[in-house]
Amino acid sequence: MSTLAQLRPVAALFFRGNRRNLLFGAALSLTTALAGIALLGLSGWFITATAIAGASIVTALAFDVFMPSAGIRLLAIGRTASRYGERLATHDATLRVLARLRENLFRGWATPDTARNLSMQPSRLLFRLTMDVDALDSLYLRLVVPVLASAGAAVAVAVALAFVQPALGLVVGVVLLAGGLGIPLVAAIRAKSVARRRARALETLRSRAIDLVRGQVDLAMSNRLGAHLRLMAATDQSLATADRELNRIESDAGLGLGILGAAILASVLVAVAFLAERGTIGAPVATFAVLLALAALEPFGALRRGAIEFGRTLLAAQRLGPRLAEPPHTDKRESVEDDDLAFRIDHAEVRLSGASRPILQNVSLKAALGEHIAIIGPSGAGKSTLLSLLAGELSPACGKVATRKVGLLTQRTELFRDSLRGNLLTANPSANDTMMLDALNSAGLGSLVTSLPRGLDTMLGEGGTGLSGGQARRLALARLFLRDAPIWLLDEPTEGVDGDTARDVIERIGARAAERTVVIATHIRREAEIANRFIELKAGRVEADRKQDSVEYGVLVNRLRPN
Repeated sequence: MSTLAQLRPVAALFFRGNRRNLLFGAALSLTTALAGIALLGLSGWFITATAIAGASIVTALAFDVFMPSAGIRLLAIGRTASRYGERLATHDATLRVLARLRENLFRGWATPDTARNLSMQPSRLLFRLTMDVDALDSLYLRLVVPVLASAGAAVAVAVALAFVQPALGLVVGVVLLAGGLGIPLVAAIRAKSVARRRARALETLRSRAIDLVRGQVDLAMSNRLGAHLRLMAATDQSLATADRELNRIESDAGLGLGILGAAILASVLVAVAFLAERGTIGAPVATFAVLLALAALEPFGALRRGAIEFGRTLLAAQRLGPRLAEPPHTDKRESVEDDDLAFRIDHAEVRLSGASRPILQNVSLKAALGEHIAIIGPSGAGKSTLLSLLAGELSPACGKVATRKVGLLTQRTELFRDSLRGNLLTANPSANDTMMLDALNSAGLGSLVTSLPRGLDTMLGEGGTGLSGGQARRLALARLFLRDAPIWLLDEPTEGVDGDTARDVIERIGARAAERTVVIATHIRREAEIANRFIELKAGRVEADRKQDSVEYGVLVNRLRPN
């Protein structure tokens, strides 16, 4: 795949993201470069002209010092303001685009196949969200903006020198553009493979460090700890070698730009000396031209770091670009039109790519508002898949799904490294403290939270560290209570907790679910006690659908595992 094709999806995201700020930031960068060059040139002209004018009283009295000095002050203030504005605009625009990029990636990774693959290699997900996304900020900040500013400055210097001598301006402009852009281009080509090698070495080192922290006991028990440490040392050595190569390439690029700048300065100095000797220009104009040449190459210096990181940026674009080009997972659920109906499924089939048969096939169900349903059946029958279908996490390959707003409580308790308040707000961002405490009380955590010194601001560790398994489950339940949804989907809500806690959780769910439709996937009798209707799945099909007043209801209850 060509470089342009790899960069196109990322570039399109940048351009769509915040086009006005991106263009404004580039314009401010060019303004900063031009103001710096003009400031140096005008200052040199003014000092030289003032010195010459002071040679006699007549010229001193006639010389206007106010306009040039005002111009110098204006350029100095303008350069400072534009530099500040450039930093503000470019970084704000870049961070906004990268935030949108992370959101798009999350949506793309929510598809079943991608989520399954990433769950097998979770370190890849970490690197894509951190290292790869962060590497893309170089595309705009260290490549696009410096190239535009440098090219614009080169053209401006060439035009200014053309007023001194047209041929001089043309030659300097061509040399500036060819050399100033060519040297970073050569550096980027040289550094491309090295930057990729460094990125992979860094990822490997991080992965092995994570494996060491998480699996230190297993490595020690299998007598592999020393070997693992040696592998980490070898990877670290490869990383250091790549760093040295990149530093050498960057130093070579700096040397090349320095030689080019010296050559341009010497050439302009000789040219203006020749023109001054012939009387074509005066000393102030000659000084102005020399100082322009001195400052002309300064904007190109910012391209060195971007050129060195171009290989890493290209690798990140190659990894993330295809995911950005893919259409995100769309929710194909329809809205329920019947006022008394909670959801309806008509001849739905769910099939995952690579599966030999559908997980759900020809499923047709409907539930009234306020109905409590238990989905039962052997493992692999499709219970969790049915809940995912109702939640919109899976789309049917055929058939229709119509449902109201749902709240989902899965088997796993997903908590974040954040405060209790932050974890609760993921369910309802508009919830206030009263609502959160009410939900915590209903979940059985109210007394615990009020006894904590920081209350709702108490911080949790990764995965809810700081809470017991039962407390973490109750916090997840409080999030469900906070979500204002007429349908609750519960996937084995008491799995992994002790019997007393499980019974208490079920009682609390039943107390809060009086006005809601509850669909609970279970194989435990205590969880099914809140249901007034049983649906049995076998091999992805509805085998039985019985209400509480039917004869077969008791038979289905007895098939469940005792409490």
